[in-house]
Amino acid sequence: MSDTLGVVAPAVILVRPQLGVNIGACARAMLNFGLTDLRLVAPRDGWPNPDAGPAASGADVVLANARVFDTVAEACAGLGLIFATTMRGRELTRRVVTPAQAAREFHGLAGQGGLMYGPERTGLETEDLAVAHAILTIPVNPDFGSLNLAQAVIVSAYEWFRQADDTEAATLVNHDGPAPHEELEGLIDAVDVQLRANGYYNPVPGRAAAARLLMRNLFTRPEFTAGEVRSLRGIVRGLSQRRGGG
Repeated sequence: MSDTLGVVAPAVILVRPQLGVNIGACARAMLNFGLTDLRLVAPRDGWPNPDAGPAASGADVVLANARVFDTVAEACAGLGLIFATTMRGRELTRRVVTPAQAAREFHGLAGQGGLMYGPERTGLETEDLAVAHAILTIPVNPDFGSLNLAQAVIVSAYEWFRQADDTEAATLVNHDGPAPHEELEGLIDAVDVQLRANGYYNPVPGRAAAARLLMRNLFTRPEFTAGEVRSLRGIVRGLSQRRGGG
């Protein structure tokens, strides 16, 4: 769904949601403010879930079109700018924005963005956060910061909807927006293949997981364009092939 300015509404990605009633409540919150693209990553109780419908209170179109994915990376395919909602940045270097700031960026985005939310009890893991470009944190009472899943969704959805008519699109010169996520994944996979072939992970036992996480962080944070991703993949190929000349 697009707003009156033609901006594509962000997708909502629920990572390992636990209860069907919470998925339904999120669908209701989404449709209240014009969001219809719901993506579920490995829902605990499977999908479809009979408890979701009653909780959606009529937001059946969101549930009917919900898509299920095995991994966070797969769920982010086609999305350019992804915000992971969490109370803390944990181990990654990421810029942190509020829902209002995220909404402004979505309205200046050429393609579609995404809002990622973690499981009800534990929130997003570091590996989930590493897929996102930035962290979205909702300002709350520091003495009582407990929000349920649907509340977190509705705050961000409201900000996107509220700004639909009065936000000037933010632009960067010669920048057509972040590359679709699957293209970025292709770059990360290409670098990983070359590093494994060169034995980069071998010297230190247990290094591979931490090194891969750091590499993902390095490539995700800058919000490379599709052209920049293609150039970087060409650089990786060039470094991996022996050529003559000087």
